[in-house]
Amino acid sequence: MSNSRRDFIQKSAAATLSLAALHIPFDAFSMAKSGMKFGLVTYQWGRDWDLPTLIANCEKAGVLGVELRTEHAHGVETSLTSAERADVKKRFEDSKVTCLGYGSNFEYHSPDPAVVRKNIEGTKEYIKLCKDIGATGIKVKPNNLPADVPQEKTIAQIANSFNEVGKFAAEHGQLVRVEVHGNLTQELPNMKAIFNQVTEPAVKICWNCNAEDLLPPGLEANFNSVKKWFGDTVHVREFNEGDYPYPELFKLFNDIKYDGWILLEARTEPADRVAALQEQLALFNKLKKSK
Repeated sequence: MSNSRRDFIQKSAAATLSLAALHIPFDAFSMAKSGMKFGLVTYQWGRDWDLPTLIANCEKAGVLGVELRTEHAHGVETSLTSAERADVKKRFEDSKVTCLGYGSNFEYHSPDPAVVRKNIEGTKEYIKLCKDIGATGIKVKPNNLPADVPQEKTIAQIANSFNEVGKFAAEHGQLVRVEVHGNLTQELPNMKAIFNQVTEPAVKICWNCNAEDLLPPGLEANFNSVKKWFGDTVHVREFNEGDYPYPELFKLFNDIKYDGWILLEARTEPADRVAALQEQLALFNKLKKSK
């Protein structure tokens, strides 16, 4: 092929691509973040709602993302048949509510290898469930550093467990969301030590708004120490309860252009939970706009 003919073909192809681009909506090329979104962990406020009620109440409140908690009234567990899992998936698809995933109690710190193996295999079964219901991940947690075991040994064991379930999750198109949780393990230097040994990219940190976040060297430094591992979910408590510095936290999230889900893990007992959700959504929107 002559150089002139090759140049003509290359220029023609480039022109065709440019013209095609004009017919694609502008937002397809936008690099702007969509911004943080507000959702619910069914920990307390959704614990006794069956699945249709949960979805309906979230829609009424305008809270359009949900992390399903284990052993709650909505009954989304591995005992579901294939048809039942498909029904759960369709219920969410037919609604405005996004099923983000499953909030499990699986943990990997036990000195007993059989207990650790049981938790790993259980995690894998619930990862399959998450895929089947159209969710995107499972929440797990480290829960302790046993006093009678060297901390570095337990830290390595937890990280190795995360790597195993993380590899399995990636094969199923899911994330493993590690809640900053548990005795000693919710201290950010220990969480950082665990994640320094995590090699699977599908394993992410779920910030949990614990009092330990404020331990020296302080919230900003602790936040920055683990932010490179943040996933797409954060757990918060009621914004108008307690003294956690949510304005400072939201500034930190705004600074990194975080665009994941901020999930309410409520602890109070309001008389009208739908109205309470609406109130928390309004508070979230104010915090989100704060600079």
